[in-house]
Amino acid sequence: MPLSTRIVPGLVSVTFRALTPRTIVDITASAGLAGIEWGGDIHVPHGDLERAREVGRMTRDAGLAIAAYGSYYTVGKPEAEGMSFGNVLDTAIALGAPLIRVWAGNRGSADADDAYRHMVADETCRIAAAAAAAKLEVAFEFHGGTLTDSTASAAALLAATAKAGARCYWQPPVGWSTAERAEALRVVMPHLSNLHVYQWNEAHDRRPLAEGETEWLSYLKAAAATAGNHNRQRWALLEFVRQDDPAQFAEDAAVLLRLLERVHTN
Repeated sequence: MPLSTRIVPGLVSVTFRALTPRTIVDITASAGLAGIEWGGDIHVPHGDLERAREVGRMTRDAGLAIAAYGSYYTVGKPEAEGMSFGNVLDTAIALGAPLIRVWAGNRGSADADDAYRHMVADETCRIAAAAAAAKLEVAFEFHGGTLTDSTASAAALLAATAKAGARCYWQPPVGWSTAERAEALRVVMPHLSNLHVYQWNEAHDRRPLAEGETEWLSYLKAAAATAGNHNRQRWALLEFVRQDDPAQFAEDAAVLLRLLERVHTN
């Protein structure tokens, strides 16, 4: 019989890049969510350890958890051209994050040869080992323009990095059918960390989460039904609400809470 995995509701801070960390903490708590994934591009910059400690304290003092550090670190990109994973890791530790979200390279799977795939896998194993030594995990974003832009490519990368403990987020790619999305979630499931929750139409317009309530219920139920020994907490993190509107966020949060109540009571 499948084990039950607790799905916990939260917010991705980059949903509101124009807002301060203090405001983001306040609206997250007011919406009844449980935590925040803090972004490294503006709210908790890489290497600013004092800012990371401050935001971490602010989050916990409000009764919220830190779901993850959204680092925007690109695996396989030379540090001279991008950022130091050492800085990213130190910042995540100062923040108190249990997990670092990274990008699976900067090439789509159609443009990646075997040498590039091996390089990204090897680099992932290196940073995952460094994170594990500090009791943190590393997880790819399931995203276009990277090696997780297709179900098959994501599965291959996760298989190549499984021994290092690499994990993966999941989100519904725009332009995929519901069946294709569900299959991708099924394939990623043994390595699944968290979910990014949003509702976009085929034109990439942001819509109220209520418009995708039925579809999202099926995804959340799948993420909560975990076979084998992978029983763990997962976050369902709201991201990119319509018109960057805090009022829309509050409505979407209410929908997410309602969905999770159905998931965990049925």
